[in-house]
Amino acid sequence: MKIFPSLIPLFPLNGVIYFPKTNLPLNIFEQRYLNLVNDALQKDKYMGMIQSKKDEEIYRVGCLGKISDFQKSDDGRVLINLTGITRFEILEEVENSKLYREFKVDYKKFTLDTKPKEEVVDTEILMHSAKKFFKKNGLLLNWKEFEKLDKNQKINTLAMIAPITSEEKQKLLESVSLTEKIGTLENIIEFYSHEGDFSNNKTIQ
Repeated sequence: MKIFPSLIPLFPLNGVIYFPKTNLPLNIFEQRYLNLVNDALQKDKYMGMIQSKKDEEIYRVGCLGKISDFQKSDDGRVLINLTGITRFEILEEVENSKLYREFKVDYKKFTLDTKPKEEVVDTEILMHSAKKFFKKNGLLLNWKEFEKLDKNQKINTLAMIAPITSEEKQKLLESVSLTEKIGTLENIIEFYSHEGDFSNNKTIQ
């Protein structure tokens, strides 16, 4: 069994979730997070992403990632790609003298992330609803490429890019099994389908 660090640096970011086996590109420019990335690169390349709330508050569940790509720009920014490994629960914050925050975390609740068991799931209804939902919101997704993903990656990708609230994204992140995640996403999309027009008009490349 793979042992992951019990103490990790955290990058809080509102409205952003990501999952194991997905990729998250990040543009780092704040000094505290430049320090975080540099320290992670010198250690084990692990760092955690978690949704922030207001006034330095954060949610209790996030995702551990490993820096899989790193580029420095001429203006001092750093561009990285994080590959999701496993979700975690926060136990407690650990005081430090660094500019960024570190937390003790636990991975037990999300063992399926690294040792998945085959779940027999039907995604046909969800995929049909998702296509209508995305189209109604003016979102463009390359469905042909999307179909090449496995079931977990499909559901996680939809959860990451869907035009829903931070709270709803967090609920998806905290859904332990694939079956639970599909049910949650179906309910969210069904709720919005009865809401009429949507305010989020974006284009996903």
